[in-house]
Amino acid sequence: MTPGGPDRRPTLADVAARAGVSTALVSIVMRGVPGASAATRERVRRAADEIGYSPDARARLLRSSRSRLVGVVFGVQHAFHGDLLTGLYDAAEKAGYELALSAVTPGRDERRAVDSLLRDRCEALVLLGPQSPTATLADLAARLPVVVVARSVRSTAVDVVRTADDEGLHLAVDHLVELGHREVVHVDGGRAPGAAERRRGYHEAVRRHGLAARVVPGGLTEDDGAAAARELLGGPLPGAVTVFNDRCALGLLDVLRRAGRAVPGDVSVVGYDDSRIARLSSVDLTSVAQDVGQLSTLAVQRAIGRLDGAAVEQRELVVPPRLVVRSTTAPPR
Repeated sequence: MTPGGPDRRPTLADVAARAGVSTALVSIVMRGVPGASAATRERVRRAADEIGYSPDARARLLRSSRSRLVGVVFGVQHAFHGDLLTGLYDAAEKAGYELALSAVTPGRDERRAVDSLLRDRCEALVLLGPQSPTATLADLAARLPVVVVARSVRSTAVDVVRTADDEGLHLAVDHLVELGHREVVHVDGGRAPGAAERRRGYHEAVRRHGLAARVVPGGLTEDDGAAAARELLGGPLPGAVTVFNDRCALGLLDVLRRAGRAVPGDVSVVGYDDSRIARLSSVDLTSVAQDVGQLSTLAVQRAIGRLDGAAVEQRELVVPPRLVVRSTTAPPR
C-alpha cells in the first residue's frame, strides 16, 4: 500500500522509513553516487520497489545546472507528427535527454507553444512542420539551437531535417504511370509545410512522362480532401490522384466511395506520409512513406550536437522517401 494514501506519490522519506536508513542515504542510492554499501543499495532499492517509488527525473534535471530537456512543438491535427514523437522519444532517451512536449491546437498557436517550452528551460527545440515565418525561426535560433523537421527553411541559422518531398511525388507518379495511367491529378496542400516541394515534384514527374498537369486545391485535413473530391466529381473523373497527405486522402476516399465510385476500380489514389491512417485495414492506402526513425534520430542528434558545440557541415539533412503500395492503386479499367 502506498504510504500516506493511494493518491500520494511515495517520497524519499517513505523509502528511508521502509528501509530503515536515512533520507540522505536513500538519495545517494537513487543518484548512483559513492557512499553506500552494496547491501544497503540492495535494501533501499527493494524498499523502493515495494512501495512503488520512482525518482522524479524532471525535478532532478531542473535542479541541475543543465536541464537536458529538448522541447518539441507538434500539431495535434497531424497524424504524422504522432509517428515522429515516438521516434523522438526513443532517440532522446538513448542520448540521455528528456523531451518536453508543447502542442499547437486550433486555439493555441506556435508562439504560445514555443514560449511554454522556453519557460521549461529547454536547451534546444525541435519544431515539427512549423508554420512560423523564416525570420521568426531565425530569431528563435539566435537564442538556442532550433531544428525544424519536415519543412525547408532558407536560413543559415536554422537546422533542417526533412524528407525529399519532391522525390516522393516522383515515386507516386512513376508508380501510377507504370500501372498504365495517363491522367494523374494532384490534390495540393496549399501553404502547408512541404506542399510546394510536393507540388513541384508532381509537375516534374508528369512533364517527364509527357502528361498534362492538373492541380486541385486541397489541404491538411479530411474536409479539404472531401472538397477536392467534390470538385473532381463535377467533371470526368481522372484515372489517378496523388494527394498532399494521408488525412486529405482519407476525406477524398470517403466522398468518392459515397458517390459510388470504386477505388481503385474507377480511380487510383496515392497519399503521403504513410501515417497510421494509411495503415488502417479499412483504409489500406498506397502512400509515400517518410523514414520516421531516420528523421527523428537525425533531429535529436543535430540538436544535441549543437549543444555540445560539434562542427556542422550541412545545415539541411534530406532523407529519401519510399513508396508503400497497398490496395488503393491498380491498373486502369
